[in-house]
Amino acid sequence: MKLTVDAVVFSYIENQLKVLLIKRAFDPCKGQLALAGGYVQEDETTEQAVLRKLKDETGVNLDYLEQLYTFSDVERDPRGRIVTVAYYGLIAPIKTEFTLNKHASDIGWYDVNDIFSYDLAFDHMKIINYALDRLRNKIQYEPIGFDLLPQYFTMTELWMLYCEILNNEIDRRNFIKKFKKFDLLKQVPFKNSTGNKGRKAQLYEFDEEKYLVAKREGFNFDI
Repeated sequence: MKLTVDAVVFSYIENQLKVLLIKRAFDPCKGQLALAGGYVQEDETTEQAVLRKLKDETGVNLDYLEQLYTFSDVERDPRGRIVTVAYYGLIAPIKTEFTLNKHASDIGWYDVNDIFSYDLAFDHMKIINYALDRLRNKIQYEPIGFDLLPQYFTMTELWMLYCEILNNEIDRRNFIKKFKKFDLLKQVPFKNSTGNKGRKAQLYEFDEEKYLVAKREGFNFDI
């Protein structure tokens, strides 16, 4: 039996939740879209391996990474008995700059609502679905916007992020009222110029100290 790692990396780009995929340059599954990943070396942990493979295959360095699940279906890989430890991560689009290596003929961000029409390699669709379920559950007990939004954002942009992740139209007024109760945001002394009817919209940033406490201790965000 051999051990591999796979990385489900999400980003929020142009108001859409995206997942990072490579196009495989070699068999098996040559030409198919797949998650970045590969074999774990004898002298490294699975977390070290997934960070190494992400860097090698895509050039991406993650700020946030969490172990997702171990996938061990007997016939999940045509190369033989291979178990994979999957991770998922979040990254702001401004922090991504791709670099190709020999294992990938292309790299890109794919809308999570569209990827189900693609024929992904191995059991990677199953892994992505698992990661999406984890993310959708997680936002109800832990803040995640810090890793996906720009430094400064409007309340509308925060609301739209949650709507996109949950694939559901959340009541905007109720969302904003509930989120403000957590006291995780700070108003900044300037506004943007994209408000409705030409009005400038108030910008916010996360209070990093309070945000980290909320991530550590959790909260109950009944959306």
